[in-house]
Amino acid sequence: MSSQRPVILPWIRQFGTPKNQTATIKIPSRREVIQEATFVQMLRFERRRTERSGKQLMLVLISSEHFRGKAGCALVNGVVATLATRIRETDVLGWYERDKTIGILMTEIGNGDAVTVEIIMSKIAHALESNIKSDNPRLLTMTYRLFPHSEDIVSGKRAGNSFYPDLSTRRPRNMQTEAAKRLMDIVGSLTALIAFLPVILVITLLVKITSEGSILFCQERVGQHGKLFRFFKFRTMHVNNDSQIHREYVTRLIAGKEDLKANGGLYKLTNDPRITPLGRFLRKSSLDELPQLINVLMGDMSLVGPRPPLPYEYERYQIWHKRRVMELKPGLTGLWQIKGRSRTTFDEMVRMDLRYANTKSLWTDCTILLQTPAAILSGRGAC
Repeated sequence: MSSQRPVILPWIRQFGTPKNQTATIKIPSRREVIQEATFVQMLRFERRRTERSGKQLMLVLISSEHFRGKAGCALVNGVVATLATRIRETDVLGWYERDKTIGILMTEIGNGDAVTVEIIMSKIAHALESNIKSDNPRLLTMTYRLFPHSEDIVSGKRAGNSFYPDLSTRRPRNMQTEAAKRLMDIVGSLTALIAFLPVILVITLLVKITSEGSILFCQERVGQHGKLFRFFKFRTMHVNNDSQIHREYVTRLIAGKEDLKANGGLYKLTNDPRITPLGRFLRKSSLDELPQLINVLMGDMSLVGPRPPLPYEYERYQIWHKRRVMELKPGLTGLWQIKGRSRTTFDEMVRMDLRYANTKSLWTDCTILLQTPAAILSGRGAC
């Protein structure tokens, strides 16, 4: 990835003039606003830059149902001309969604405190109100998002996906790829549920008679774009156990302060007192994860993808760690499971997930699925 920063707005044309004369600036028109594909790519670029630098990025979105068609040309031109005189030369103006939403990509906004954001938004709003005359008070809708921001941490009600339009299903290439992957998930999960039905019934009976409590363990996990979903497993722990043990371990693990070999690998605690005798076998064999086929069938998970984190794990993530959650639907198995989770660090696991995100295909998924049984039998894929 290039380190050169795109700071010149393509729709500002500066004609050649002598040094002692003022340059002529042409007010941008509808045609000269950055096209959606280019704007989305620049947003992706700045998103990655922020992940490394930690400096906040602001995205302002101005939407209107009146942008469409020939009748919307005057409105679009008016909005763009107004914005061109109010934003900085380092800001980027383009179509976030063609004929529907205009985006302003604003970098280097300091710490993104409430006062700074309010000043920026009020200036833009005042300029639009002054220059765009209309009897319709809802002609334009303006919103903003900060990246990263505390709201990106899961609230349970909101998915922070505004900064990820490159992953949107409205893009034809993604739509076709995701449709094919979804079809494979449906067929694969249904086939596996039917094939493993006798095993599922036996485990159900054993869990019921060997310990008190429910058969299934339901837990909130973080899915794609930060959306919470109910995650199913066979119960492997005693009821009313204390999760503080795991919270402390995960905190040390993500911070890189945990000895993986001494503790059995990622997310595994040696001699965890919360686990039942049957639960140890189910975890070692990964049979406790069979109910997750229901999550796959429901669309919350995929057959192949990253492990879905708990909300308190996600809160400990660094900015770049969150890409594994935002960019990918969680899965039953993945690249890090077949590579041997007990021999990797948390950062290495995230890098494997991101590598999968950059190279994912149906062929890659099939390869990972075919290698998963061997990883389970060897103990590398056990959770």
